[in-house]
Amino acid sequence: MTYSENPLFQIQKTDINYLKGVGPKRGAALKKNGISNIGELLRHYPRRYLDRTTIKLIKDLRVSDQAVIIGNVVDFNFKKTFKRNFFQVVVDDGTGTINCLWFNGVSWISDKFERGDTVAIFGKIEYRNGYSIIHPEFDKIDDSQNVNNTGVIVPVYPSTSELKSVGLDSRGFRKIILSALDKVQSELFEYYPKHILKQENLISINNALKEIHDPKDSNSLSNAIHRIKFDEHFFFQLLMALRKRNNNTSNGRIFNKKGDIVREVYNNLDFELTSSQINVLREIRTDLSSSKSMNRLLQGDVGCGKTIVAILASAIVIDNNAQVAVLAPTEILAEQHYKSFKNHFNQVGVEVGLLIGKMKPKDKSEMLEKILNSKVNIVIGTHALLQENVLFDDLGLIIIDEQHRFGVSHRKKIIEKGLNADMLSMTATPIPRTLAITIHGDMDISIIDELPKNRADVKTKVISQLKIDSTYDFMISEMKKNHQCFIVYPIIEESEKLDLKAAMTSFELLKNTVFKDFDIGYIDGRMKKEERDLEMKKFLKRETHCLVSTTVIEVGIDIPNATVMLIENADRFGLSQLHQLRGRIGRGDKNGYCFLVKSKDDTTKRLKILEETSDGFIIADEDLKIRGPGEFFGTRQHGYLRSGLADFYNDGIIIRNARSQAFKLIEKDSKLENKEHNLINSILSEQYQSMLELINIG
Repeated sequence: MTYSENPLFQIQKTDINYLKGVGPKRGAALKKNGISNIGELLRHYPRRYLDRTTIKLIKDLRVSDQAVIIGNVVDFNFKKTFKRNFFQVVVDDGTGTINCLWFNGVSWISDKFERGDTVAIFGKIEYRNGYSIIHPEFDKIDDSQNVNNTGVIVPVYPSTSELKSVGLDSRGFRKIILSALDKVQSELFEYYPKHILKQENLISINNALKEIHDPKDSNSLSNAIHRIKFDEHFFFQLLMALRKRNNNTSNGRIFNKKGDIVREVYNNLDFELTSSQINVLREIRTDLSSSKSMNRLLQGDVGCGKTIVAILASAIVIDNNAQVAVLAPTEILAEQHYKSFKNHFNQVGVEVGLLIGKMKPKDKSEMLEKILNSKVNIVIGTHALLQENVLFDDLGLIIIDEQHRFGVSHRKKIIEKGLNADMLSMTATPIPRTLAITIHGDMDISIIDELPKNRADVKTKVISQLKIDSTYDFMISEMKKNHQCFIVYPIIEESEKLDLKAAMTSFELLKNTVFKDFDIGYIDGRMKKEERDLEMKKFLKRETHCLVSTTVIEVGIDIPNATVMLIENADRFGLSQLHQLRGRIGRGDKNGYCFLVKSKDDTTKRLKILEETSDGFIIADEDLKIRGPGEFFGTRQHGYLRSGLADFYNDGIIIRNARSQAFKLIEKDSKLENKEHNLINSILSEQYQSMLELINIG
């Protein structure tokens, strides 16, 4: 039986409108949000769980407890102070009252409660004129739910304002997903061979889907999460195995001529390469001189000197009379790379070109002709490089900066512009070596784990909201010295409107009060690209003193004059992400200062790691240790797969096991033709169709 013949597959393809409890109106909203059939609904997993085994009465609370409290809303009010607004909700459970306080997203949260609402709230207990929880998680409970039913684990589903407007909040999702489970439970087929189930201690897919949406206890939930995570990693690793199989059969270019350009560029450097950079260059030269096409990931910490490695790798290819293409995710970063490459190559007679979207038609046409006729040896550009009219005479090396910012189709387009061109991808995200190998199993890994000498120091300090005023004063003193500052706000998917409102409100408040004597800029991800670029360029040109931003600050952008970064609600970020953000400062000859504003006291220990070290690889390892196998009852969202559970940072053991099984399977049955692999092959074809492009990219 193929997967397409499996009744489950047919049911999965059933239009979501025909599921009980949905209908046309809800169906339209679901489809707009990427859920068009029953199968996609079943893969809409909870973002967290409310564990009612931790329910406590208010009279029994103690400071620092982590607890669920269930009660009724008896009052709510909106308060203002000079510095910020906050919203307060008072909950009564019959034994006492507790205050729920929100300092961010006040306007958004203020219309979520009515007097008499029964709510479950979760968070850390503090004492501020009575028991309080700052920024609690909450879940409204309808009349059909037994609020005293302890020992129950309630899934909480991600939603949007549009979905909530048609009744599909978390409770609404619970109802229709249970309906979908009833429809398919008896028709679920297992697709793994028995030996994989046994070796990896996996429960059946039938039980996994039931327990992920309706867990009977924490152990069952843990087993379900393990099975679904394994599935997602297994099929991803299967794609990696297929891609590596294809890469190993390709015939690459041989660039083994040792010319003068490499030597001249190297001799003109006004600094010494680190031993780590030299080792990486040796690995790259070995690849380039081999008949196998290079597919290498260059991984390095913020400011480690990846760009000069890319420049010297380009020089090797230019010495062998071939062209180089450098692909950057933004025009600002492309222009920065253009200046760097031009600075090193102009003095040795190598022509460097720039191709970006905003160029005048005449200039763009001239550049296209130069590329075609090899009058430009190195061309640096954005997505403009991917257009069909961009033709190379002899493309030998492709360098992709911030490779995670480009999709599969983008990489495929640039690769097709050369004949077996070598590829060097770069990322500034430090990942532990063993984990990097499992994530990028089809690629060779090079790591620069050493920072250049004389790099400016960045001092990091964890502070509470109580210290915010003195931090503002420090920022003002830096701006008076003509230095620049960043203020960063988190954007988390499930509360995006709240977060954006907080960022925009704070920007307006700071602009008109604390920083009224300075020019303040603002960017977020919802602004048009042109608007964001304009604000970034104003900041680069020092036309604005401070930039208030969400996490859209460009990775890799050098702003040597920026000396201070203030990150609000820093405990909502992973350590590695915080490390990436602070890498925007201290890039010149001036020391940098990064202030991490915590919203919860219990996050201090985790954030303190950033005070103790600036080594991104140590931070990544610590991040992995602290976050462990993932939080079933937490609130932080991680992972690369938007609707799935897979988490490439937390799932190290699962990834390695899934990788082992996937690579063994392809080694045994490279085309998945054996009968016992029939269903796996069908799932790969049906559910991972778009990702199959991966195997065609070298």
